[in-house]
Amino acid sequence: MDTGLLITGVVVAIYLIVYNAFIKSRRCTSSAKLHGKTAIVTGANTGIGKTTALDLAKRGARVILACRNQQRAEAAVCDIKRESGNDEVVYMNLDLGSLQSVRSFTQTFLKTEPRLDLLINNAGIFLQGRTEDGFGMIFGVNHLGHFLLTLLLLERLKESGSSRVVNVSSRAHLFGAIDFNFLSTHKDLGVGDTGFQTFLLYSHSKLCNVLFTHELAKRLQGTSVTCYSLHPGPVRTEIARYTSIWWRLFITPIYWLFFVDPVSGAQTTLHCALQEGIEPLSGCYFSDCAVVDLLPKAKDDAVARKLWEVSERLSGLC
Repeated sequence: MDTGLLITGVVVAIYLIVYNAFIKSRRCTSSAKLHGKTAIVTGANTGIGKTTALDLAKRGARVILACRNQQRAEAAVCDIKRESGNDEVVYMNLDLGSLQSVRSFTQTFLKTEPRLDLLINNAGIFLQGRTEDGFGMIFGVNHLGHFLLTLLLLERLKESGSSRVVNVSSRAHLFGAIDFNFLSTHKDLGVGDTGFQTFLLYSHSKLCNVLFTHELAKRLQGTSVTCYSLHPGPVRTEIARYTSIWWRLFITPIYWLFFVDPVSGAQTTLHCALQEGIEPLSGCYFSDCAVVDLLPKAKDDAVARKLWEVSERLSGLC
């Protein structure tokens, strides 16, 4: 046998073993129908968010695509309506990097929509810079904007019965930490603009997502609203579309070999949003459609409470 062919066969076999053992994701098995229900999905014009919105629309939900880019969002609305056969798909402008935009979105939503059953905080950014309020972009979009959005919509969620909040985090939270002194003085989670430093900022923001969910679950006890955070898996999305060309050249081959498509990546989000009987698991962190235990730093009651209080102050809620 040709040596080159043999080596190729071994490499392919190893890749398939790794893919099926560690990369290939489980599927959401819920058969729930959502007629009469309303869902908000942030960042729903592409990737996991769009796939999630499409699935919810196919189940009969009224789906609000909460996005910053109007042109991309309206194109996504057309795609989702066509593929789902559901005309109850709506675009509403939301820029999570602007606290005023978050407030405007919620005011419009509360005036025009009588119920909210699912709030899926999916949008995420891997981009340096500053928000219009002066916060670090990654912190402002990935955590603070979603924090304010959720709190401003909590009463409508409670009024609508058995509602859920789903926060899309990442396994990157394992590398995260929160320096409250730095956050107070610099309105950001860290400094630096190299690829690795940007990854750390992203990791810090994803830890914020998990801690926010942990504290939110405590504050929702006794209500009909539950919440969950999750790792969607290694997914081929456009989250790094604003990064340098060198970073994209590096990451693209890895994307195609070891990352799954958005349909697979949306499964854990859908599981947390739809799976029957997981209400007692409110506040938990999921990966591959199953609960995963967290490191102590990601379920620290004191840190989660302090992050909540700091976020309230920074977002102007107190």
